[in-house]
Amino acid sequence: MEEYINSNIIPRVRGDGGWAEFVSFEDNVLTLIFRGECSKCVILDRCLAWICQEVKKDLGMDIRVNPIRRKPFFWDE
Repeated sequence: MEEYINSNIIPRVRGDGGWAEFVSFEDNVLTLIFRGECSKCVILDRCLAWICQEVKKDLGMDIRVNPIRRKPFFWDE
């Protein structure tokens, strides 16, 4: 799962100014850290649904995404 996310999902998220990092995949729950534009996105739920859809289409797995939002270290509070 990590290789799939890193090669297929994360580059497309970065293309929109976001920043995602793989954390873990256990019991069909994918945990990702969202930074950059993703950390403040009001429609992150759409992205999570898209990720689930892409995994289902490409890998045939039903998953849930657990998002963790974090600002990059260089952003002021």
